[in-house]
Amino acid sequence: MQKLLAAMDAGSIDHVMISGIPVAKKWHENEPKRPRYYAGDDAPVYWYSATDVLVAAALEDLDEEQRKRFHPFLSGFNPNDKNADAHIRRMLELNPGLWQGLGEVFTRHDDVTALTEGDTPRANNEALARVYHLAAEFDLPVMLHSNITSKRERNPLYLVELEEPLRNHPHTRFIWAHAGTSMELHRHQEKLEFLHDTVSRLLDDYPNLYIDLSWTMLQPYLLDDDKRPDPKWVALVKRHPKRFVIGSDVVGHFDNLATGMHAFAPFLDALPASVAQGVARDNFLALLPRKRQAELR
Repeated sequence: MQKLLAAMDAGSIDHVMISGIPVAKKWHENEPKRPRYYAGDDAPVYWYSATDVLVAAALEDLDEEQRKRFHPFLSGFNPNDKNADAHIRRMLELNPGLWQGLGEVFTRHDDVTALTEGDTPRANNEALARVYHLAAEFDLPVMLHSNITSKRERNPLYLVELEEPLRNHPHTRFIWAHAGTSMELHRHQEKLEFLHDTVSRLLDDYPNLYIDLSWTMLQPYLLDDDKRPDPKWVALVKRHPKRFVIGSDVVGHFDNLATGMHAFAPFLDALPASVAQGVARDNFLALLPRKRQAELR
């Protein structure tokens, strides 16, 4: 955590959302070497609830002022299990006031999906519907990873899986991780030409939707190959100035945190100062539980 704090200071980063990875990689009996990455071999990954215990323990080691900069989201539950909401409730009661959101919830997620033991989670399944109700009850935002399409289909194939909960849970705040994009999708399609218009319509139709611009959104969407801001995305953010947030999506290593966040500068500089401040910082804080927001004032 001290390395993360140092990286935050180096990048002038006041606040971060922090969460564990909800799956763990199995070291299979037939593999002679422990895998360093989920895609290192074809052994499965499995849902790992201890990830939240590790996050909570790491935060407990910080002093009060340091802890105020972290906003932990709870992620260690199986999105296919209709007991998930009961597990989350127990975790919330175990550490009252600690958890400030849920996620990143993994549903359709490229090769992670293929390697995960059990059924493929959908953002609109019954188990997650129960989780969304709980999130509204506790005033918690939900960060959801739900790919917008498959590797081959050049249309928003899986969009209905996101739209259904947006429509059915209007009192739950949803953060759509990377707007449904991924590195694997880009390897096959380079750029999803339908993404801008799809995101634009969703923001018009669902006031409870917020867009995370991290990872695969920076390029090729926000910036072109020459790192110039895309006018269409600039206009969209200006039209919905409170609905976008940025992030690093780094996992475990923080040496490049400042560099990664500063890569957004050309896009932020193309926005009015107040809008840029919102996208870079304030919009995320406004998504947190109202009680937590009051403590930050």
